[in-house]
Amino acid sequence: MIPSLRKGNDEKQPKLHTQKIRKIDYFIPQRWVTIVTSFLVLFTAASMRYCLSITLTSMVKQVNNEGKFVDDTCSNHDNMTLISRNSNVTSQAVELFDWNEETQGIILSSFFWTNFVSSIVGGIVVQKISGKATFAFGILSMSVLTLLTPLSIEWGGSTGLICARALTGIGDGLLIPSSTMIMARWIPIHERSKAGAILFSGISLGSMFSMITSGLILQNFQSGWPITFYVFGGTGVFSFLLTCLFVYDQPNDSPFIFEAEIEYLNQHLSDTTTNPTAAPWRKILTSKSVWALIIVHTGIQWHFNIINLDIPKYMSGVLKFSVEETGYFTSIGGLANWIMGLIASFAFDSCIFKKTMRVTRVRKIGATFAALCPGFFLLASSYAGCNRLIFLVFYITAYAFTGCTICSVLVNPVDLTPKYAGALMGLVHGTGVLCAIIAPYVIGILTPNQTISEWNVIFWSIIVIGTSTSVIYMIFGSGNVQEWNDSISTTSTDECLAEYPAKRSDDSHSSSN
Repeated sequence: MIPSLRKGNDEKQPKLHTQKIRKIDYFIPQRWVTIVTSFLVLFTAASMRYCLSITLTSMVKQVNNEGKFVDDTCSNHDNMTLISRNSNVTSQAVELFDWNEETQGIILSSFFWTNFVSSIVGGIVVQKISGKATFAFGILSMSVLTLLTPLSIEWGGSTGLICARALTGIGDGLLIPSSTMIMARWIPIHERSKAGAILFSGISLGSMFSMITSGLILQNFQSGWPITFYVFGGTGVFSFLLTCLFVYDQPNDSPFIFEAEIEYLNQHLSDTTTNPTAAPWRKILTSKSVWALIIVHTGIQWHFNIINLDIPKYMSGVLKFSVEETGYFTSIGGLANWIMGLIASFAFDSCIFKKTMRVTRVRKIGATFAALCPGFFLLASSYAGCNRLIFLVFYITAYAFTGCTICSVLVNPVDLTPKYAGALMGLVHGTGVLCAIIAPYVIGILTPNQTISEWNVIFWSIIVIGTSTSVIYMIFGSGNVQEWNDSISTTSTDECLAEYPAKRSDDSHSSSN
């Protein structure tokens, strides 16, 4: 961590490693190099996580319900094709598996069985060992197992695929807590929304990349779905190499950093420590702010995973989009998510920097948009019936609002406890993963015939869960550093921002915020 410059503790602080600084002719802030490289890791990890949602539609035989539910299904001829379809479709040459909707739900959720455990364990490990080592191991293990996925299907069918995805989820669970810890050690509070927007937008952009790339591969390559796993596994190996070169646990470890940046970070990261200690779990687990964060994150993850894992099935099974169309339009949704995340993050950081809005209020506004808006737009899309164009407008809008998660829920652990951000993020992310485990299986059971009325139940659940969880966060959520962050002295949000003009006191820890 960056050494604290508190009075009276100067003799205990390690000396700056200025002899390690490499002199070059231009200045590149290494904190942003670290964030961009970490973004690329989350980008490739998300592409490996979500590539199966598109690929699976070309691996299995589709339900043929035409003529059985005349008033509740869409025909292949209800609308004109929205994009020109490739005439060289070769996916029919690849074997199709006879896996029912319930089996598909198990396959999609299997990735998150182990992800739930590794997220929590990773949050503990990253406090004890190294953010970089955990980060690098996570992406490397994901990449190798993704490359081996086609072989596992060849050997074990659906069981082999489930095992491969479950093992892949272990590495993925380590990435969020380790990247959060790295951000806490590199990024000052007034830059966290921007840094979080860049870092965590890798998830939405990686999802977008996987959707469109999977669609193109499945539509144009003779060997079909196995190529998708090879492409995304290969990009994962490349991002692992970048991590080894450019990501470091703390600024003093980097051979590329300038002395001016070290001094700047020393000044603005006074609430961190160089000595890793065990997280105060009793205080964390009895904190109202922590539980409010866990609850709202779980509510957001419910619809976020439905959008990423199951909406492609709705598009292909209910609305009869082609694989190529599904890939294109889901990727547009991911792009809208990224753009919204950037706009909201830069706007909220500006409010924090200028003291026009309190940190807590910023986080609550962002979380409310992310939790409430997607459900209403998804429900509206289902009432559009078989009108694909109206569906796409509402779907893309719903996906866009999930981008507000980046500047609120995903950076809030660093607000609450910069010292134990990795451990807290592991806990928060791990509980959110439960939705990714449950949602595909529940949807597989509730939508056996892939009809609009069956899906309406799912969309109503998004509204109910999103509304209830956002209300809890509005009451109990906080953007302040918690008193248990540092046993020696506490650092409030105001103290972190005291050097800026227009000083004013931030909100207290009370639920009135």
